[in-house]
Amino acid sequence: MQPIAQQAMTPEIIEKIDNTGVIAVLVIDDVKHAVPTAKALLKGGVDAIELTLRTPVALDAAAAIKKEVPEMTLGFGTLLTVDQVKAIADVGADFAVAPGCNPKIIDEAHKQGLSFAPGIMTPSEIEIAVEHGCRVLKYFPAETSGGMPHLESMVAPYSYLGLTFIPLGGCNIKNAATYLESPLITAIGGSWIAKRPLIQGEQWDTITKNAQEISDLIKKVRTKK
Repeated sequence: MQPIAQQAMTPEIIEKIDNTGVIAVLVIDDVKHAVPTAKALLKGGVDAIELTLRTPVALDAAAAIKKEVPEMTLGFGTLLTVDQVKAIADVGADFAVAPGCNPKIIDEAHKQGLSFAPGIMTPSEIEIAVEHGCRVLKYFPAETSGGMPHLESMVAPYSYLGLTFIPLGGCNIKNAATYLESPLITAIGGSWIAKRPLIQGEQWDTITKNAQEISDLIKKVRTKK
């Protein structure tokens, strides 16, 4: 396979994601919860989020966070259409991820200058992603696909490419270390940190506590490396 010159994610965003070690996955139903959620996460040490495009207020929530909490690295998830790529680029998203590996989405993200990590679960999807310049990939759904044993076995033939992964789907505080201990993992995705009911119930202290717990774990694991 020929080396790909163009990287689908900028070095700056790769460094930010790698430094944080965790991306809080959020479903926000009311714009008024966007900024308090982001501030609660930051207070606990989590400075990267993935806003899922599953609610009609997602774009407005992102705009509020960009304005009020500029230190937050803002990403989008559940990216399924070319129009969505254009919309989140207009909002000023720092990066985006998708559950699957759609070449049209990858190409549009590149066109818009949007750092992007497609979703993979098979060797064929890895090869499609690599062919389109991707070196940071979303591993989804991580746990039901076989977790780290499956990823390590699947990635072995591509080890010389220096690929890194963001596992999402089934990651939690109990199994986070299993992923974070691997050099293949740049960061994990965590929907448990700020679950939808916690956001709806405005339980900011609990969100901060969850964020602090995973932040402390990341520091502990990475200190051992």
